[in-house]
Amino acid sequence: MSKSTILSRGFIISTLAFTLTACISMQAPQPTIKANIPQNFTESDVGKSIAEQGYKTFFSDPRLLEVIEIALNNNRDLRIAALNIQRAQQQYQITKYEQLPTIGATGNAIRQVNPSVNPNNPYSTFQVGLGLTAYELDFWGRVQSLKDAALNNYLATQSAKDSTQISLVSEVAQAWLNYSFAKANLNLAEQTFKTQLDSYNLNKKRFSVGIDSEIPLRQAQISVETARNDVANYKTQVSQAQNLLNLLAGQTIPTKLLAQHPVKMITQETSFSTGLSSDLLQNRPDLKIAEYQLRAAGANIGAAKARMFPTITLTGSAGYASTDLKDLFKSGGFSWSIGPIIDLPIFDWGTRKANIKTSEIDRKIALSEYEKAIQSSFREVNDALAAQAHIDERLNAQGRLVSVTDTTYILSTARFKAGIDSYLTVLDAQRSAYAAQQGLLILKQTKLNNQIELYKALGGGLKK
Repeated sequence: MSKSTILSRGFIISTLAFTLTACISMQAPQPTIKANIPQNFTESDVGKSIAEQGYKTFFSDPRLLEVIEIALNNNRDLRIAALNIQRAQQQYQITKYEQLPTIGATGNAIRQVNPSVNPNNPYSTFQVGLGLTAYELDFWGRVQSLKDAALNNYLATQSAKDSTQISLVSEVAQAWLNYSFAKANLNLAEQTFKTQLDSYNLNKKRFSVGIDSEIPLRQAQISVETARNDVANYKTQVSQAQNLLNLLAGQTIPTKLLAQHPVKMITQETSFSTGLSSDLLQNRPDLKIAEYQLRAAGANIGAAKARMFPTITLTGSAGYASTDLKDLFKSGGFSWSIGPIIDLPIFDWGTRKANIKTSEIDRKIALSEYEKAIQSSFREVNDALAAQAHIDERLNAQGRLVSVTDTTYILSTARFKAGIDSYLTVLDAQRSAYAAQQGLLILKQTKLNNQIELYKALGGGLKK
C-alpha cells in the first residue's frame, strides 16, 4: 500500500469524524419569564426614553462633562471591568478551540532490552511524527454546550462593563453635585456662625451694663458653639466629597472643574420621558447580564446531560520509526495509527444525575434572579418618577418656609432690641430660619439627584 493511499485514508477518516460530530443539543429550552410587572410606568411621560440620549447631550454643565471624561479614562473599576472582558474572551476562545482536534509533533528515543530475544544486547528505538491527542467526537453536544455557556458568560461580562460605566457616570455626577452643595452648606453655616457671634457679642455687652441677666448670654453662647460645630462638620463633608470625586475620577480633579456654588441645573431637559417599560430590557445592561447568565445555565444543563452518554474520543499518529537513527527517515520506516476510545458510564454512584439536577437548580436560580432584576429595575424607575412628581411642590413650600422664617427672625430681633421680647424668641427664630435654609438646599440637591437617578434607572449613561 502506497504512502499516498495511507494518507488519503487518514484524511477520509478524519473528515468522517467531523461529519459524525452530530452536536445533538440537549440544552434546556428557554423558560417563560414571569416578571409580573405592569405594561407602563406610573406617572410617566411615555415618549422616547431619555436613556437614548448620550450623557454628553443629557448633562449640560461643561465642567461636569469634563470630570466624567476624566473618570471614564482613569477609573479603576472600569479598567477592571474591561480586563474582565478580555479574560472572558480568552476563556471563550479556549472553549471554542476545544471543538477542534489538537495536533502536536512527537519524538522519542528509547533504550531497551528484550529478554526473550537477546537479553545481553540492548537496542535503541527512535520515533518522530505527528499525533492527534484525544479529540472528542461531540455526538451529544457536550462540547458545544460548554462553548455556548462560555459565550454567554463572555457576553455577560461585556454587559457588566456597560453597567459599570452607567453607574460610574451617575456616581460622578452625584459626587460632583454633593461637593457643590457641601460647599453651599458650609457657606450657610459660616454665615450663621458670624450672625450668632454678633448676637453673642451684643448679649455680652447687655450683660456687662446690667440690662440682661446671664441667661441670654449663655443661650447665645450655646448657639455660637453649635454653629461652630456645624462649620467644622461641613468642612469635613467638603473634604470627603472631594476625596470621593477624586477616587471615582482616578486622579485629582482640578479646582476649576468643581462647582463652588450650588448647581442650579445639570440638564436642559424639561420633560423626562421614560419610553415603554419593555425598553428597559434593551437599555439596561444589568438585565442583559441576568439574561446571558440564564442562557449559560441552560447550556450547562446540556453539557451535564451529555455526560450520561458515551464519550468517544479519537486518537491517532503518523510518523517514522527505526532502531537506527540514520535510517529513521528511509523508505519503509513510515507508520500510522488512528482509532476511537469509548468511555461508557456504567455506575458512578449517581454523580452524573446529581450534576444534571444541580444544573437544573442553577437555571431556576438564574431565572428567579432575572425576574427579580426586571422587577427591581421597574421599581427603581417608578421610585424616581414618584420623587420627581412632587419635588417641585416640596421646593415651593420650602421656599415659602424660608421666606417666613427669615421674616420672623428679623421681627423677633427688632422686638428683642426694643426690649419687647426675650432673647429666647430670637434664638427660636434663628434656629427655624437656619433649618429652613438647610432644608431648601437639601431639596434642591434632591431634585438634581433625582434627575440623575431617573437617567441611570432607565439605562442612560452608556452612549456619549
